[in-house]
Amino acid sequence: MNAATAYPTWMLGIDVGGTFTDLVALDGEGHLTSTKTPSTPDPSVGVMNGIAKLAGKFGLSLSDFLNRCTLIVHGTTVATNTLLEFSGAKVGLLTTEGFRDEIEFRRAYKESVFSPRLPAPHPIVPRRLRIGVPERLDAQGGILRPLDEEAVREAVRFFVEEEVEAVAVCFLFSFLDPTHERRAGEIVAEEAPHLFVSLSNDVLPQIREFERVSTTVVNAYTGPALQRYLERLEQSLGEEGFTGELYVMQSNGGVQNVVQSGRLAAGCLLSGPAGGVTAASFIGERIGHHNLITVDMGGTSYDVSVIEQLQPTLSTESWISRYRIALPMLDIHTVGAGGGSIAWVDGGGLLQVGPRSAGSYPGPACYGRGGTEPTVTDANLFLGYLNPDRFLGGEMKLDAAAAERAIRTHIAEPLGISTIEAAIAISEIVNNNMSNAIRFVTTQRGYDPRRFALLAAGGAGAIHAGRQAEDLGIETVIVPGFAPVLCALGDVSAPLKVTELRTRFERAASVNLEGINALFDEMERSARDKLGGGKTARQFEARRYVDLRYEGEVHEVTVPIRTRTRRVTALNLEATVAQFHVMHERLYAHQNPGQPVELLNLRLDLIGLRDRIQLQESPFDEENPEAALTGRRPVHFGAKAVQAHIYNGDLLKPGHMIVGPAVIEQWGTTIVVYPGHEALIDALGNCMIEVRREREGRL
Repeated sequence: MNAATAYPTWMLGIDVGGTFTDLVALDGEGHLTSTKTPSTPDPSVGVMNGIAKLAGKFGLSLSDFLNRCTLIVHGTTVATNTLLEFSGAKVGLLTTEGFRDEIEFRRAYKESVFSPRLPAPHPIVPRRLRIGVPERLDAQGGILRPLDEEAVREAVRFFVEEEVEAVAVCFLFSFLDPTHERRAGEIVAEEAPHLFVSLSNDVLPQIREFERVSTTVVNAYTGPALQRYLERLEQSLGEEGFTGELYVMQSNGGVQNVVQSGRLAAGCLLSGPAGGVTAASFIGERIGHHNLITVDMGGTSYDVSVIEQLQPTLSTESWISRYRIALPMLDIHTVGAGGGSIAWVDGGGLLQVGPRSAGSYPGPACYGRGGTEPTVTDANLFLGYLNPDRFLGGEMKLDAAAAERAIRTHIAEPLGISTIEAAIAISEIVNNNMSNAIRFVTTQRGYDPRRFALLAAGGAGAIHAGRQAEDLGIETVIVPGFAPVLCALGDVSAPLKVTELRTRFERAASVNLEGINALFDEMERSARDKLGGGKTARQFEARRYVDLRYEGEVHEVTVPIRTRTRRVTALNLEATVAQFHVMHERLYAHQNPGQPVELLNLRLDLIGLRDRIQLQESPFDEENPEAALTGRRPVHFGAKAVQAHIYNGDLLKPGHMIVGPAVIEQWGTTIVVYPGHEALIDALGNCMIEVRREREGRL
C-alpha cells in the first residue's frame, strides 16, 4: 500500500524564517512528516518549494499532494520584515485637526535616555502626509464638532497626487464613538477605492492616543505587503489544486483566515515565533511540564517566552522597529543571536556577536555560498558541536576549512589569540546574550527561572540550551522531537482566535454589571463575525479579561475573569480584583488592597476550538543507546577538547539514556549533552535532559 492510499489527507503547518522555511504534514493517524527548504526573497516561492519537497516524500506530485490537503496554517514574516526593513507602503494619516504630531510625541519615550545623538525613529508616515481635519469628540464621546467631509475629500485627493498606497485614520476619542472614523473611511473608498484603509476603531478601539495612532499607522504600513503576499500565495496554491482552508498564524497565539489577516497585518507581526510558543504549550501538556521557558534559536534570531500553567504570557506593550504595537501579542523577547549572527571586532577592540546576521544567502562561511564573515554556526562547527557531513541530515555539507579561516582572519588574528580561543569566545558571548534574554522575560517580570523547564527549539537551540540551564539554575531541558520545525508544528495545532478590545472606565467597587455584560456580548458578536471558522472550528469558547489598576497608576494589569457562565457576576468581579492584587505584587513587588481599583478596558478572546491533534507514541525500548552510537570525536566544552560520544538521533528509541559529554545528530538540529548532564528519549521522541544541580544559577 503506498503512502497516498494509506494516508489520504494531511494538514500542513508552514513557518517561514529568515534562513529556512519549515513545513510539517500531519495525517489523520498522528504521523508527522517534516522538511526544511531555504527561504527565498519572495516567501511564497520557498513555501511552494517546501510543499513540493514534502509531496516527494509521499511519492506524490505537488498537485496531487495539495489536493489531499484539507488545511494549511502559515506563519509568515512578511509583516515583520516589512517593518524591520522599512519597506512598507507609502502611508497618509488622517487625524483630528491639531493632533497630527501625536505619533512623534511617543509619550516622551526614548530608547536611550542619556544619548542626545539618538536619531528619531524612521518616519513611516512623514509629517507632510499627516493631515488634521476639522472634527472633535469630547472625553465622553459627545460630538463637539461635526466631521468636515469636504476636508477629508481634499486630503484624500492630495494623498492620491502624492501616490500614497495606504491611509490610516485615527481621530481623538474615536474608541468611544467611531462614527466620524467610519465616515472618513467611506469617503476614502469613494474617492480612491484602490487605497488600503486602516481605521483605529477596527485596529485598536481603546484609550491612549499614541498607542492607537502608532498601531494604526503600523497596520497601514504593513497591510498592503501582507495582503499582496497572501493573495499571491492563495493563487499559487489554487493553481496547484489546493481547495482546503488557508489560515495565518497570529501574534496572539491563534490563527485567522487570510482576509482578516490582511486587514489586520499588525496582528501578524509575531506570526512566525508565535507558532513555537503555541507548540511548546501543546507539548508541555502532553508531557506534564506546565511551566516552561521556550527558546527558539534559528538562523537570525533567538526568541524567548514564558508559559505558566500552560498559558503563554501576553503583552500589550510591544515595540518593534521603535514603533509601539498595543495589540495583545504573545510576550516574545527577541535578540539577534541566531546561528547566522556575525561575530565582529568593534572599534574599541572588543568582540561582539550579532545582531547582524548572514541570513540564508550568503549565510555562514561554512555554507560555501560566498559568505566570508564568521558566525555562531561557524564557531559551533569549529568547536566540534556540528558534523560537517550530517547538516540537515546530510542534505547539506559544511565547509570546516572555510569556518576556521573566517574565525582566524576576522577574530583571532585581529585580537592576537588562537582560533580555538576565538571560537570559544564567540560561543561564550552568544551564550551570555541568550541567558540575558531569558532573564529579561523571567527575573525582570517576577518569575524565578528555576521553577521552569527550558524547552529548546530551532535548528541551533539545543546546542546552547544546556549552557543556559546551567547558568540560570534550570534543572530540565526539553528538546522536542520536532524541535527544528516547532513553529510549523504550532501552526498546525493552534486554535482559531480573535481578540476584541473596548475601553470602559469605572471604579471596580461600583461597576455597572449590566453595562459590562452588554458590552461583552457585543464584543463576542463582533468576534464571531471576524472569526468565521469555516469547516475547521468544532465549537467556540469566549474568555473574558479586564484591565485593572490602582487609582493614580499609569499602567494596568490584565486579569482573567473566572466564570463558567456567560454573565459576569459581582462574585466573579470580587474574585478578579483579589487576583489583581496578587498579580500586581508579583509584577511590581507590592500590593495595596485598601487602595481603590479602577477598571480601564475589557478584553475578550473568542477561541474556535479545532479537533485536538494526536501524535504517535512509541513504547520504551532498552536503556542502552549503543545501537545509535556512530563514534567519538573531540568537542570543545572549554579550552581543552574532550572525546564525546556521537549518536545518530534517527536511531534513538524511547527509553534510551545518553550520558554526557555527547552529541546527538538529528535531521535539522544537533543536541549537545554537556558533561554531567543526562538525556532520556521519551515516548513522543522528545529528548529530556537533566542538568547537573551543583550550580544555583545566576539570577
